[in-house]
Amino acid sequence: MDKNALTKLSYGMYVVGTKDSERFCGCIANSLIQITAEPVTIALSINHNNYTNECIKKTKEFSICVLDEKINPLIIGTFGFRSARDFDKFENVPYEVVEGLPVCTEGCAYLLCRVINTTETTTHTIFIADVRECKTTKDDTPMTYAYYHNVIKGKSPKNAPTYIA
Repeated sequence: MDKNALTKLSYGMYVVGTKDSERFCGCIANSLIQITAEPVTIALSINHNNYTNECIKKTKEFSICVLDEKINPLIIGTFGFRSARDFDKFENVPYEVVEGLPVCTEGCAYLLCRVINTTETTTHTIFIADVRECKTTKDDTPMTYAYYHNVIKGKSPKNAPTYIA
């Protein structure tokens, strides 16, 4: 099986933000889809091993920052390759708090989401959520997963749904 064919599917790049009992936390995600337009509903896939998964399950809410092609690659490194269990990912990243959730201000749009259902797979939780607010913040081109790999030459962390050893 040629799993590289999966990189031809259209994916975006996102910073998912949420909170634990003491601080904000988050991770990079690339598996996010809009399910319905009215009400606006999305599905987000997060690995069971990610601390962000645990926090979303507790709080039932999260933010999505849509990354654009001009994003500082350090944002991806900060949110994609370290664990929020032992590292404050928002400490040195520009963000604002919108309705109690952290929103990375480096992206071109954001969504605020409330979990309405979950589905468990072998390795990931799929969070189905209502979008209670969304806003375009810049008119830049959203980054695709293909752009991340082919132009930026980025790698997938082990917990990514599209990771290939």
